[in-house]
Amino acid sequence: MINWADKPAYNCQDLREIVRILRHPGGCSWDMEQTHQSIRRNFLEEAYEVAEAIDQGSTEHLKEELGDVLLQVVFHADIEDDAGRFNLDDVADGVCRKLIYRHPHVFGDVTVHSTEDILSNWEELKKKEKGQATQADAVDAVARSLPALWRAEKIKRKAAKAGFDWRSIASALDKLSEELDELRAAALEGEGDPVEELGDLLFVAVCVARFLDADPEDTLHAACDKFSARFRRLEALAAQRNFKLDELSDEEQLMLWRMTH
Repeated sequence: MINWADKPAYNCQDLREIVRILRHPGGCSWDMEQTHQSIRRNFLEEAYEVAEAIDQGSTEHLKEELGDVLLQVVFHADIEDDAGRFNLDDVADGVCRKLIYRHPHVFGDVTVHSTEDILSNWEELKKKEKGQATQADAVDAVARSLPALWRAEKIKRKAAKAGFDWRSIASALDKLSEELDELRAAALEGEGDPVEELGDLLFVAVCVARFLDADPEDTLHAACDKFSARFRRLEALAAQRNFKLDELSDEEQLMLWRMTH
């Protein structure tokens, strides 16, 4: 039994101490067994739950979910502290130094005239910091663990900074049509790998999203929501006719689908 005194309000130092207690003898056996890899997915899920709270516009929910993400940061740092490699203060030191270095217009003598200047400086300083000698290095550095649509968007945006980009949405749409033709040929006529061609089509679709100033991940989520709502109406229309969907012909399903608009 840990002798822990209740407080009217806890702070970040209390959180560090609670995690330390949980992860050491006399604490929680589950917490002591965890590794970076075993709770990797937890970290991702908590980050998405923060995004959900932001989308909901709920201050209380956001506070709770930010706390869960903070717990993940403290937990990972405590694992490293035990290994003698770094601790939470080292993490804070690193991010403080990064913020100071990448804001020379605030902490130094660099003059900027727009938000675009700030972002351009940030990217150049980041490349120097990461030892990225070329824009290809910057493209390669895009995290593979990102959702694929975001990764594609980020890769193409970095390539565009080197001047490799379509000049207009019309050019991007022409390329999209070309990729669709190649997918059709691969899938129906055996001319190439249809899975590879599908990947190319999806990548170019993300590029089109850039011209529309649309977040591809949000755009696909919206399409999923729309499909889900229409499918529910489709199923209801079939039920009104005393049918299950799999009892209808393709033509009958299509007719009902058109009625769900």
